[in-house]
Amino acid sequence: MGRRPHLLLGLVGAGIQLSRTPAMHEAEGAAQGFLALYRLIDLDVLGLGVEALPELLTAAERMGFAGLNITYPCKQAVIPHLDELSDAARALGAVNTVVFRDGKRIGHNTDAPGWAEGFRRLLPDVPMQRVVQIGTGGAGAAVAHAALELGTGTLTLFDQDKARAEALAASLCERFGAGRAVAGTDLNAAVGTTDGLINATPMGTAKHPGMPLPATLLRPEMWVSDVVYFPLETELLRTARALGCRVAHGGGMAVYQAVEAFRHFTGRSPDAARMTETFLSFDR
Repeated sequence: MGRRPHLLLGLVGAGIQLSRTPAMHEAEGAAQGFLALYRLIDLDVLGLGVEALPELLTAAERMGFAGLNITYPCKQAVIPHLDELSDAARALGAVNTVVFRDGKRIGHNTDAPGWAEGFRRLLPDVPMQRVVQIGTGGAGAAVAHAALELGTGTLTLFDQDKARAEALAASLCERFGAGRAVAGTDLNAAVGTTDGLINATPMGTAKHPGMPLPATLLRPEMWVSDVVYFPLETELLRTARALGCRVAHGGGMAVYQAVEAFRHFTGRSPDAARMTETFLSFDR
């Protein structure tokens, strides 16, 4: 009996031991008749920082990895170490998928379409004239682009690093038009008039518990979207749901970014429903 075709993949990031991405890729590979081996390269476990990225990329290439997913805090730091960027990755200034092909490292970003698809499915037909987003790092940049592409009128950005929020707002206005994005200065005032809130920070994960804003700022008529997917029901979403807000968990983004990443890694069309089934099996 011949050996099944195999593919070696990995995820580089910090605090990723609970990621569901390996299971999604491995199960989809098996369903399509090949062996997908997906490894976690956890900077926290290894005692490393983002400065180790060049070494890790070289090691993955030498060991025959087909590609790597990239997550917090490496989505922007990885860019200088790549040979090519897709149009989306270049526009977003962030990479979450690296493909090793023909001796080159090619960076892609599947976060934006991933978030957009999950949002459309979980929060259809919500008002989007005024939206507040907290967090403007790698995932935040992708989500901001997707939110404007979905029709957000004005996106107000907040970040602990004010300069980063201002830089992203300027980039978004250049692409989508003047005034479409602004760096916020008063979170209380912005949330007080917003149609919806997006959390694009790690707040709500096991490593970063809590909420990205005071619970007293939430209003029942708002919708709330969270990029965090472990746990699916973050403190933010639990609090918002109890108030009567419509909410969207980060699972949609997690699944659909993986769907697109699988396509980049393999050149095959994945079954999104099957990958969703694998993702949701963790909560049974």
